[in-house]
Amino acid sequence: MPPTDATQKLQSIKHNPLDPNPWLALYMDTSVPLHAVAKANFLVDVASTSRQWFLPMIRPFCRLTICGFKVLKTVMPRFLTSSWLLHHSIYWGLKWFVSPYANYLVMRHFHIGTELLQFIAKNAKGVNMEFVGLRPEKLHDLTQNVFLQHDLNIFNFIIEINRQLNEQGLELQPKGDLDFSCITDGEFPIEDMPHGWFNFIDLESAIEMYTPMYQLLLTDSDFWRACNSLQLDETIALYATTLLNDHRYLGLVNNKHPIVPSSTLGAAHRLMLHGLAAEFLHAFLVRQKRTRENKADAVKQDRPPQ
Repeated sequence: MPPTDATQKLQSIKHNPLDPNPWLALYMDTSVPLHAVAKANFLVDVASTSRQWFLPMIRPFCRLTICGFKVLKTVMPRFLTSSWLLHHSIYWGLKWFVSPYANYLVMRHFHIGTELLQFIAKNAKGVNMEFVGLRPEKLHDLTQNVFLQHDLNIFNFIIEINRQLNEQGLELQPKGDLDFSCITDGEFPIEDMPHGWFNFIDLESAIEMYTPMYQLLLTDSDFWRACNSLQLDETIALYATTLLNDHRYLGLVNNKHPIVPSSTLGAAHRLMLHGLAAEFLHAFLVRQKRTRENKADAVKQDRPPQ
């Protein structure tokens, strides 16, 4: 279950026209689609003291560490490479030090990523694909190579879907009426997140601290693939919006141009944008699902849709 107090915190803010709260303004804004509870947790996380004070202090150190580990991995490519240690260290850090708002968003991301790929594969004409779906319900589930598998899923998906289309001489197009059965309209089955005395670190600070660990504990190939996957938001969005024949969502994508990769030093902020882009696209699909269900119900009941 999500931390419900995030919504309560934002709703309790009193509006002062002479000193309007920026987070309240963003919470009240409905111009872009976004899961309501996820949005509240995201805003509470980015408005936290941790992100305001802790993040600016650790960011230079973390990025300098990435540079140092880059030199080390160049000299000794296999030094201390361990996906097991990486995933377990992430789990321990999330459990003991990261805020419940950030943890909730991390857990949601893997469910969302799985459903976006499933939606495209299920609805693309001429495509028959199976892949490892990621559905972590407990923080400990993340130790099962979930982060690394998430990146593998994205690249393998792009390679396979285009291989199948190219072999059949097809362009990406829907096979018929779109099937939204794989898109969850509601909450995912996620356990309550730890909320102890030390669970205060915001999401972006946590990502900044773990990026050097990625550099150290993964091979150079795995690390570059993980960083470059963050710029595939535009690619996945194009697939989905092409099937929908509605490209309005593309204006919300910030991680673009995957052919020209960005520096790994900015991976933490780009990962935040990646997570937000995935949330936007999933919420956009939920809206489309509701619209189609409403129209179908109206036809059944012989009444105009709401």
